[in-house]
Amino acid sequence: MSRTHSPWREDIRATLTLAWPLVLTNLAQAAIHATDVILLGRLGARQLAAGALGTNLMMACVVIASGLVMAGSPMIAKAIGARSNAVRDVRRTVRQTMWAAVAVVVPLWLFLWHGEAVLLALGQEPVLAADAGHFLRAMMWGLLPYAFYLVLRVFVAALERPGWSLVIALGGVVANAIINYGLVFGRLGLPQMGLVGAGIGSSIANTLMFVGMALVVMRDRRFRRFHLFGHFWRADWPRFFAVWRLGLPIAITLGLEVTVFNAAMFLMGLLGQNPLAAHAIAIQVASVSFMVPLGLAQAATVRVGLAYGRRDPVAIGRAGWTAWGMGVGFMGVTALVMVSVPHLLIGGFIDSTNPANAEVVQLAVSFLMWAALFQIVDGAQAVGAGMLRGLHDTTVPMLFAGVGYWLIGLAVGAWFAFRAGWAGVGIWAGLALGLAIVSVLMTGRWTLRERIGLVDPAWINRPRSG
Repeated sequence: MSRTHSPWREDIRATLTLAWPLVLTNLAQAAIHATDVILLGRLGARQLAAGALGTNLMMACVVIASGLVMAGSPMIAKAIGARSNAVRDVRRTVRQTMWAAVAVVVPLWLFLWHGEAVLLALGQEPVLAADAGHFLRAMMWGLLPYAFYLVLRVFVAALERPGWSLVIALGGVVANAIINYGLVFGRLGLPQMGLVGAGIGSSIANTLMFVGMALVVMRDRRFRRFHLFGHFWRADWPRFFAVWRLGLPIAITLGLEVTVFNAAMFLMGLLGQNPLAAHAIAIQVASVSFMVPLGLAQAATVRVGLAYGRRDPVAIGRAGWTAWGMGVGFMGVTALVMVSVPHLLIGGFIDSTNPANAEVVQLAVSFLMWAALFQIVDGAQAVGAGMLRGLHDTTVPMLFAGVGYWLIGLAVGAWFAFRAGWAGVGIWAGLALGLAIVSVLMTGRWTLRERIGLVDPAWINRPRSG
């Protein structure tokens, strides 16, 4: 008896095939930052603290640049969905996304060049601010090649060939570790440059990642037909501004999300050293598991975008709900793990058998209980945002993020913590509430667009643009 063809089964297979390299690529990029922390920690507390300050400023700029270039993903996917041989259209989008990257990175370079002054204005210790400023002036030059690498990563993902981006990212982890080890400690025949060496090494690693991806897209037969770097200096202002219209709300959304967690960390610090340490453990556990729905969100953007380009509302709904169900399901499993074996998870970060750490462990366990709820709604909102990006819907989700993360999540969390007396648990409760509201709004908007906006016969029958 022949098997009945199941479109849902095919969507699950296609989503998994696209998502797992993206998930591993996200983990590899997180490993690059973890390597820097480990190496700087061996230099001493002062270098580690200065490196952490500099990295925080750098990551804020990375988020802004990354959000902008992410506009390329739904634009490329829609073009390929509409016409598989849309070579010129895809090349225009890639080229102008790189132009947009240059436009946003230049002012960010100016900001990072004055990183010491920024940190002093934020009340940081002068010695640490000075060290962080030197570190940033070495590290900042890797921002543009990293943005270019992301553009090419978006391109290969939109063609549903993300494997190369994983290979290059793993190579970046190795290159970053080797170069930074040599430059920080003066090994492997390289000069000892300490903190500045870590910044130079990171810039070199980012540049190598871009060069690696550039070689791939120029030489691999599946990509070279697009001639991505042809006529690179030719202006295309309509496409350039289209990238900004779609990408700027994504950048702001990601910025709102990152900064609300930075603010939560600051609020937790007001409660004392032990709550801050426990929060750092819980948020690290949550951050690692978040790489999976993040990869699924990136896959959803591509899969929905391809169906959107084909003007196939049934495929759009199926692609979106497949990724959403997988993301929420995975986070539900991790929530059960957090509830079931919290001490096992905490033991990976701190000696839970040491009586001196008893309060930190107790607080971390209570935070993980809230993090379990936090996991599910965080996965739902992340994948929901990715689904909507596939429809080129980014402005309203940005407003959802501003209201949910800041006006509700952080504000309510601060009230719970300092007025209602819930302390650190209150901050986590507020974050969970904010994320829950954002996830409901994202999912509700997707459902509305799927049921009303995407079944409009005029939309289905409208001729495709070439």
